[in-house]
Formats: sequence, C-alpha cells, structure tokens
Amino acid sequence: MADDLSRPPARTAATLAALRAELAARRLDAFLVPRYDAHQGEYLAPCDERLAHVTGFTGTAGLAIVTADTVALFTDGRYRVQAQAECPPRLFQHYHIEAAPPEAWLAAAVRPGWRVGFDAMLLPPAWHDRFAAALAPTGAALVPLDQNPVDAIWHDRPAAPQGKVWPMPLQYAGLSAADKRTALLAHMAARGAGLYVETQPDNIAWLLNVRGADTRFLPAPQSFLTVDRTGHISWFVDPAKIGADLADHLPQNLALAPPADFLPHVGTTPPGTRALIDPDRSPAAVRLALQAQGAEVLAEPGWITSVKSVKHAAELAGMRACQMSDGIAWTEFSAWLAEAVPARAATGNPVREDEAAERLAAFRAAHEGYLGESFATISASGANAAMCHYHAPASGGAPLRPGTPYLLDAGAQYDIGTTDATRTFTFGGPLPDGYRTAWAAVFRAFHALVTLRFPRGTQGHHIDAIARRPLWDIGADYDHGTGHGVGHCLSVHEHPARLGRKYNPVDLQPGMVMTVEPGLYREGRFGIRLENTVEIVEEPDGFLAFRSLTLVPFQTDLLDLAALGTDERAWLQAYHADIARRIGPALSDRAKAWLARCTP
Repeated sequence: MADDLSRPPARTAATLAALRAELAARRLDAFLVPRYDAHQGEYLAPCDERLAHVTGFTGTAGLAIVTADTVALFTDGRYRVQAQAECPPRLFQHYHIEAAPPEAWLAAAVRPGWRVGFDAMLLPPAWHDRFAAALAPTGAALVPLDQNPVDAIWHDRPAAPQGKVWPMPLQYAGLSAADKRTALLAHMAARGAGLYVETQPDNIAWLLNVRGADTRFLPAPQSFLTVDRTGHISWFVDPAKIGADLADHLPQNLALAPPADFLPHVGTTPPGTRALIDPDRSPAAVRLALQAQGAEVLAEPGWITSVKSVKHAAELAGMRACQMSDGIAWTEFSAWLAEAVPARAATGNPVREDEAAERLAAFRAAHEGYLGESFATISASGANAAMCHYHAPASGGAPLRPGTPYLLDAGAQYDIGTTDATRTFTFGGPLPDGYRTAWAAVFRAFHALVTLRFPRGTQGHHIDAIARRPLWDIGADYDHGTGHGVGHCLSVHEHPARLGRKYNPVDLQPGMVMTVEPGLYREGRFGIRLENTVEIVEEPDGFLAFRSLTLVPFQTDLLDLAALGTDERAWLQAYHADIARRIGPALSDRAKAWLARCTP
C-alpha cells in the first residue's frame, strides 16, 4: 500500500503543511489533487495514490482542492461516511462531487490573480475544460504542471510497478491483435484521423492481446500507445516487463519505447494531423502537446472502449466458464460461513471480517486459472455494511455474530474472465428491526431488473428507475449506480455502459456483460446489496434481456419469503435449481446441504 492509511490526523496535518509550503514555493494559490494516475484509471499502483497520501482518503473516486487555509474534499455517495471518518472535519470541508461540483466551489473560492495548479498528466481534458470555464470569469489562472508538488514532498514514495506482461491466447481473446488493428484503422480512416492515442491500460491490453500485473486488481500493464494512419503502433511500456514469450505474439509493425518517451513522441505529431483522443479518459497533457504542434484534436469517446465492451464469442465463453469456478467457491464459502459464525461466536473467538474475505479468496484460489481479486473485497458486518464501499482493516475487523447481518461484495480475476457478486447473510438470532422488509425490497428491485426485457436502443438511465421503484415504495433509495460493465480478464468496472440515474448515452447491446446491484443502507444499523453479473442477450423476437452469469445462491432460510410475489419466489427456485444442476456435482456434501436449505 502507498501508506498506512488508517493514520492519525496529526500525520495528515503534517502532510498538508508540507504540501502548502511546496505550493507557496511554486507561487501556487491552489492545487487540484484528483484520484487519478496518468492513465485516468480506477485501480492505481501504490506510487500513484497521491490523493490518499495527501488526505488519508482511501476510496477509489474523489478529488481534493488544497489552498493555503482549506482542503475541500469531493467524493460521491458511496464514500460519504468513509470520507468523514478518514478525513476529520477540522482539516477538511466535505462535498458531494455531483451535488456540489468542485469547479463551482473553486470559482467561488478563488481571487483575481490566483494561480491554480494541476498535474497535466492526471486530469482529463473534460475535467480541465470544466475548471477552465469556471475560472474564466474570476481572473484566476489554471496552470498546468509537468512536475507534481505531491511527489516533491512524498519522500518514501514507492517505486513504479514492474509486473510482467504475458500473452492472452487467441483461443481466449477470440480476435487477433492484427485483426483488431485493422478494425481500428478502418475507424481512423472513417474519421479522417492520422493518429490514435490510447492511454488506458485495459484498452491497450485488449488491443494487443496481452495481460499484466502492475496493479493489484487490473491484469493489464501500465503503458501508453499510439497508432498512425499506416498501422504503425508505438507502445510505450517499460521494457523490463516484456518477456521472451511475447516476441512472436505482438503484431508486426510495432515499436517498443519506454513510457518517458510518450509525451515527447506525441509532441512530434506533424501539424494538421487529425488526432483522436478520449476527452474523459486521457491526460490533458496529451491534448496540450498536440495543440502545441498545430494538430487538430478530435475528442470523442474511445473506439476501443466501445468495441471492447461487446464481447466476442470466445470472450463470452470464458466469462461463462469462470462463473462455474466462482460459484463453487462462493457456495463452499457460504456453507463454511453458516457453520463457523455461530460456532466460533459461542466460543468467544468469532469469525471477523478480514478472515471471512480471506477464506473466500482461499476457496477461489483452489480453482485453476484464478489470478486474484478483481477489486478490494467489501466484507462488512452490521453497521459497517451501511458504508457502500467499506473495507475491513488489515487485521481483524468487526466480528460476525448471530443477530448481525453480514454483506460480502467480492469479485475475482481468472485467466478467462472476471466476476463480481454481492450477497447478504444472517446467522440466526433476532435480526434488526426492518431488516426482513428491507431485504425483500432489495430483492424485488433486483428481480425487477434482472428479469427485464427491453428494446434495442435502450440505455442504462432509461431503465434505472425500474430497479429503484420497490425501494421508493418503502421510502428508500441508494446513492450509487445500479450496474456497471465487466471486462474480460480486465477491469471489473468497464466503460462505457452503465445502469444508473446519470445520463449515459450508450446503447445496451447483446454481448455486453454488466452487473445488476441495487441496495439499501441504514446508517449505523445495516446495509443490503444483491448483485449478479449478467450477459445481455437477444431473444427470438428481437428484444433484449439480462441473463444471469453468476452462480451464487441467495441465503434465504431466515428471511420472510412470504413478502415476495409468486413470480419472485418462482425465479429464486428456478435460479437455485439451475445452480444445483450446473455446479452441484462439484460441491462438497456440506455445500450441497447448504444450497438445499437456501432453496425456497
């Protein structure tokens, strides 16, 4: 990890003081600290956890604005409680990043003549433009930096990652790197583009049919890439990561160079060249370098991002197959949990949150092709589950006990696919008031969406309310998305498709793999979320539907199933029967018995 992030406020105060001194030395009145690296990714290497180093905030999305006397921290609804706990109000002002946009706060805070610094490799062009537009009437200047002030005060900053790169076999990838390049060149020709710039590691890994190990959860090497109109690929990756097994795997007409050469290379683009970049997921430094050369910058959503989201047949086969292994691991874990929690609680040695997460990982690791977690497991007992993205401390965590509900949100990377599922558990004893009603509402929300049929042209925000309706009926809601794309042995949070309230003009298409995950959270009491990974399929009449890939039982033996409708109970029975048919023969007797108890 980049830091011991459960750190005392005094350490945070000292770090902020050092940063303010550095900003003063550079004549900067404010500085933007986004939770981004040079690839605008969610999963960062320890050396890139600058927001965490400065603030102590350990969530995966956020931004801080540091001035001489204030730190404004912007997070989304997933992290409201966590941010308050990790970043004390005496040092921070807390804001919801959508309800109170950081650019609006900054425009109100600056004074004429202020210099507002930002690392041009860490801020996407779209964000840059929002801040620039907000500051334009104020007399303050937005100042791009090529040396990050945080790095200057981070004296024990970890080294850059050196994960090895390995080939993704064609039998799993489904399409050769040469064929992918041909399709990309056709897109470039249609747009009249002479250069395509890609900075997202998962997109580059997909294009070249490689995988890597630079970050804990994303099996892709950190790198940059450009493609010119002739099909020549320049791949900017640390050569120490490239093994001999890649010599015959990489496409022809590809040149390797170190990452430090990336921006200088972009800076040699001939004037007038039309260059394609993603305004939301590339560094502003790329656009600045192209504009300095007189290139024509065409900012549009990334072609690879879009094409990658619709899986080839071989990719879908891998996504389906890895769910078998994951379902076996989850079911064996769930049976162990059902026995261990009451027994261990009775002896005074309860199972704790971190142990439960480690036990699931151990069950997964017994399966061939398991690479590791696809995100930090959310193992949350009781009130901790009310924090959507709670993470147990490295040693211990809260105990799991009868009468205390438990939420587990966990995903895995396999060499043939990626998984993500969430379940809630109870272990006997009296449940909190309202828990059974809340669980039934969340399940109805889940069922309403996972069984939905919808026409082509449907986008995620069109159908989000269908999942929220059962929660609205009981006066509840949740402040996070309802689903996200899932990559093929790549990012578990894959763009561009989303299910949520926020406008997202991306059509849902057959072959996309997504999650469905409504929730309900009672602060200080409990949290419930139910999640399956699903594949979008086309039905005989041309309508689209979600087909569950996840093979993880719902623990229902302590819940009031009478509160569910006939269709909802029938779906549960059919779902559990399908699990028993597909993975039952591989389960232990204990796991088979637990599955039978769960089936309504």
